[in-house]
Amino acid sequence: MKFWESVKMSLSSLRTNLMRSILTMLGIIIGVSAVISMVSIGQGASANVASQINGLGSNLLIVTSGQARQGNVQMGAGSLNTLTMEDADALAGQPSIAGVTPLTSRQGTVVWHNQSYATTIEGASESYPEVRSFSVRSGRFFTKFEVKGQANVAVIGPEVVRSLFGDANANPIGQTLQVNDMPMKIVGVLQAQGSQGMTNQDDRIIIPVTTAMNRLLSQKNIRTVYVSAKSADAMTQAQAEIEMTMRSQHHLKPNQDDDFQVNSQTQILSTAQGITSIMTALLSGIAAISLVVGGIGIMNIMLVSVTERTREIGIRKAVGATRRAILQQFLIESITLSVLGGLIGIGLGISLSLLLEKFASLAVSITMAPILYSFGTSILVGVIFGVYPAQKAAKLNPIDALRYE
Repeated sequence: MKFWESVKMSLSSLRTNLMRSILTMLGIIIGVSAVISMVSIGQGASANVASQINGLGSNLLIVTSGQARQGNVQMGAGSLNTLTMEDADALAGQPSIAGVTPLTSRQGTVVWHNQSYATTIEGASESYPEVRSFSVRSGRFFTKFEVKGQANVAVIGPEVVRSLFGDANANPIGQTLQVNDMPMKIVGVLQAQGSQGMTNQDDRIIIPVTTAMNRLLSQKNIRTVYVSAKSADAMTQAQAEIEMTMRSQHHLKPNQDDDFQVNSQTQILSTAQGITSIMTALLSGIAAISLVVGGIGIMNIMLVSVTERTREIGIRKAVGATRRAILQQFLIESITLSVLGGLIGIGLGISLSLLLEKFASLAVSITMAPILYSFGTSILVGVIFGVYPAQKAAKLNPIDALRYE
């Protein structure tokens, strides 16, 4: 029997039991669509994380406080609270460092006329826009003299503008806000940045770090120091200079551990992408189980089909059909089920990914690799789980098959 004749017979047999064929394909459809959608979401999340980390700033190094210990328990990063303004000033003079900005922050309430809004209040230096690659949409950023003079000036994000003034595109320059009951004159509005993970970069107010620490938040220490290296090639040297300077600033002896941490964009990116890759692989592996379940369903239905068509097999063998022809026919039926299920699953998986991107605001990246992987796996499943029923049909004795009731 020719190959295409076997294909036509297989399709005819599947159409005869259409509902059963659809239900049999369901496991393959779910498995393929789940693998495609899970991998697409994982790849999208990884790309989104990379974009957000790269958006932190150019050649960025992040200095945070170290981890305190209570007995044998190591507390979280930043629990030592050891960074000071003097540390930031000392780092600014190093050869490989282009810019330094200290940062402190706390939640607070902002009031304008009868409108109040809870947002993040950040204290930073005048070099914040250059170090963190931020730009001002309108107005200006505060100056070095305003930082030294602990001026009551603020640069606010578009979300704060929208919440207080009713329109994110409004021009609030020159208006005075009450920030934790302290008057602050708006001198600039930040360019929209969007969200980074769980943080909305547009929902904040930035004021001079000296004003924040000494007059508004009553803080003696700073939370983070952002450091910009002069170039990508200078990152390693800049990190070494930071570590040497910080140890000197904190009077640490050679046998003492660092009471601070220095992280680069590369380290943060590698860690974040490693986590997303593991999660993607785990979810894809769980989804791939559906393919195996679908393969078991195909084998089960093909065994039922062999039993139902025993007399047909006997008649075909009696008129000259070879074992190879019988084997080919049932194997093609199994593969046809998996191929059709795979194609439907591809369409469903792509559609599901696009719907999640549109309505659930998830970052999605659809590539050919998961599509080809899942489709190839579905065909392999059809072959593996179709071999046994096909061999069983091919080995039937024609006389016994003709006598079968």
